[in-house]
Amino acid sequence: MAMDALACRSQLERLLRDETTLLQVLGQQLEAEHALLKANDIEGLEQAGSARQDTVTRLLRLEDERRQLCRLLGKSADPVGVSALLKWCDPQGLLSGAYGNCAALALRCREQNDRNGALVAARLQQISGMLDALTPSNPAAGLYGPRGSSTTGNAGTAGRVLTVSA
Repeated sequence: MAMDALACRSQLERLLRDETTLLQVLGQQLEAEHALLKANDIEGLEQAGSARQDTVTRLLRLEDERRQLCRLLGKSADPVGVSALLKWCDPQGLLSGAYGNCAALALRCREQNDRNGALVAARLQQISGMLDALTPSNPAAGLYGPRGSSTTGNAGTAGRVLTVSA
C-alpha cells in the first residue's frame, strides 16, 4: 500500500520535531560532559555517559524510521533522497527549515563530541606518559653497573659476575 504525500509529510514532521528535541538534549549532555571532563569527575562522567548513550540510541531509532520511510517510498536514505522526499510530500517547503535545523544541530553535536574526544585523548596521553616514566619498557635502561658504566646494551650480562684470568 502506497503512502500519500500528506501522511508522509506528517510522519517526516514528527521525525524532525523529535530529532530536533533529541539533538538539543544531546548538545546539552555533551556540554555537561565537557565540564565533567575538565573537572575530572569520573563518577559524574559515568552517569553522563549512560544518559548520552540513551539519547544516541533514541536518535538512531529515529534515523531507522526515516530510512524505512525513504525505502517505502523508493528514495535513498541519504540527504539527496530525503530532499527528494521533502520536495514530494512538502512542495511548499515548510519542513525544509526544520530539516536544515536538524542538520545544523547534528553538526554542532559532532563538533562537541570531537572536542570531548580530543580532551579524553590528551588526558590518556598524559596518563600514558606518567606511566611510562614510572615503568619504563626497559627497566635496565639508564642504570649503572658496578664499574660505573651504563648497563644499556648489556642486558644479557646484567647481574652476572665474570672473571677474566691471564
